[in-house]
Amino acid sequence: MDLVDLLFVKRFLDHGVSLLREGVNRGRGEAILELMSGGQWVIAPVIRELARQIDFASPEGLASRWYPLGRNRPVVLDPMVSFGAPSIAGRGVKTINIHDLFVAEDESLESVRIWWELTDDEIQAAVDFERQLAA
Repeated sequence: MDLVDLLFVKRFLDHGVSLLREGVNRGRGEAILELMSGGQWVIAPVIRELARQIDFASPEGLASRWYPLGRNRPVVLDPMVSFGAPSIAGRGVKTINIHDLFVAEDESLESVRIWWELTDDEIQAAVDFERQLAA
């Protein structure tokens, strides 16, 4: 849940919504109120965008999975798989392991495909994700 909270805060900051007004010292609850009252025009689209990337468990409504590249890409963070490390959905192979093998094999999709029995799309998504983290 802390990761999801930070994800939302980062996206708000990326869209120019400040948590605090300059020179004002407030607690966390007051900061969130400032965020909501000072940036409502940004909040709804950001929440909609992030909601498309997150699976919520029912009936609790807690975040259960996050697709950081979007649902159309197979990279997922799921606390029940690979201890929550980024992995390929339905495969449980960590993206860092795929990326490292890809680099070690001179960026050969075929070598990684044979070794991990993954599709080219799964491999490319893992590589793209890890390169995005490194950037």
